[in-house]
Amino acid sequence: MRILHLLGWSTGALFFFYAWVLRVAPSVMIDEMMRDLSVGGAVIGNLSAVYFFGYAGMQVPVGLLIDRFGPRRLMTAAALICAGGCVIFAVSSGITGVATGRFLIGASAAFSLVGAMSIAGLWFPARRFALLSGLAMMLGMAGGVVGQAPLRAVVAALDWRGAVLALAGGGVLLAIAAWSTVRDRPKERGSSGRMLAGLGRVVGNRQIWLIAIAGLGTTGPLLGFAGLWGVPYFVATLGIDRTAAASITSMMFVGWGVGAPLIGWVSDRIGRRRIPYIFGLVVCTTAMSALLAFPNLPIWALMALCFACGFGGSSQIAGFAAAREHSPVAYSGTALGLVNGVVTGAGALFQPLLGWLLDLNWQGRLIDGARVYDLAAYRIAFIAIIVGCVVGLLCTLALRETYCKPLAED
Repeated sequence: MRILHLLGWSTGALFFFYAWVLRVAPSVMIDEMMRDLSVGGAVIGNLSAVYFFGYAGMQVPVGLLIDRFGPRRLMTAAALICAGGCVIFAVSSGITGVATGRFLIGASAAFSLVGAMSIAGLWFPARRFALLSGLAMMLGMAGGVVGQAPLRAVVAALDWRGAVLALAGGGVLLAIAAWSTVRDRPKERGSSGRMLAGLGRVVGNRQIWLIAIAGLGTTGPLLGFAGLWGVPYFVATLGIDRTAAASITSMMFVGWGVGAPLIGWVSDRIGRRRIPYIFGLVVCTTAMSALLAFPNLPIWALMALCFACGFGGSSQIAGFAAAREHSPVAYSGTALGLVNGVVTGAGALFQPLLGWLLDLNWQGRLIDGARVYDLAAYRIAFIAIIVGCVVGLLCTLALRETYCKPLAED
C-alpha cells in the first residue's frame, strides 16, 4: 500500500504542476489576448486574476471538504472541471466567457496543493510533512517554468486558444490518475456543525493569520511579477523578445522549486519554522528590490536575482508546516486551506493592481494594438510588491515558534 500512497501523493503533486502551468499561462500570451479581445493591461490583469479569485476563494471550502470527505473523489472531479474550464476559456470570444473559464480553472485547481498536503498528512509520518510538501511545491514551480518559455513556443505554433485547448487534455488524464491512485483513510465523517466549529477555531487563531499574511508577501513577486508582468517588463527594459524574457522570469520558479524541498528539509532537520521563514523573506525582499532598482544588469545577473527571489519566497513551505502545527489535527486541512487561500490571494491582489497602476501611468504608446509601458510605469507598479514583502517579513517576526511540534490551542 505504501507504493499506492506514494502514487496518490504524486498525483496531487502533478495536479499542482498542471495548476501552475495554467496559472502563469496568460503571461506569455498577453499581446495576443489584448489584440484578440481589444483590451488593455488592467483588463488582462483582471482576467488573469480571475483564476486567483476562484483558487483563493475555494481554499477554505476545499480544506473543510477534504477534512470531512477525503481527497479521492474531490480531486477526481476537480481535475475534470479544470479541463472543462480550459475549453470554455479557449473557445469564448468575449470577456465574460473567457473570465468564466478562467474562474473554473482556478476554483478546481484549488484542490491540487491542499490535496497533495492532505495525502501527505494522511499516509506519511509527520516528520516528513514539510519535505513532501516542499517536493509538491517544487513540482508546481516546474509547472511555472513549463508555463513560460516552453508554453510560449506552443502559443507561437498554435495561437493562444489552441494552446489552452491542448492543456485541457491534461485535466482528463489527471482525473483518471486521481481515481486510480488516491485513497481516503476510513474514518467517521464529521457533522456540518463540527466542520463549522473547526472553521471558527482556525479563523480565530492569530498565528494562522500571521503565517498567511507572511505567505502573501512571499508570493507577490512570484505571481505578480514572474506570473504575469515580469515578461513585458524585461521586453520593455532590455529590448528582447518574449521568449527570452520568459526565460529570465522562469528562474524565479526554478529558485522556488529548488528552495521549497531544501528549506522544508532544513526546517524539519533543525526543528524550527520561524527562522527559515524570516531568512527567506529577507532574501526575497532584497532580490526583488534589486530587480526594480537595477533593470539594466546583464541577463545572467537578472536571472540570478530572479532565482534568489524565488528561493527566498519558497520559505513559505515552513509556514504551511507551522500552520498545521498551530491547529488541531482534525482541522489541519481547514488551516492549510485558509493559509493557501490568503497566499494565492496574492495573484488576485497584485495582478490587477499592477495592471491598474501601469494603465494609470501609461504614456499612450501602442504597438500592433497592444499597450506598451515605460520603465517609470513599471517601477511605480512594482513598489506594491516590495511593500507586500516587507509586511510579510514583519509578520514572521511576530510569529510564535512551534519547534516542529503541535502547540497547545491558542
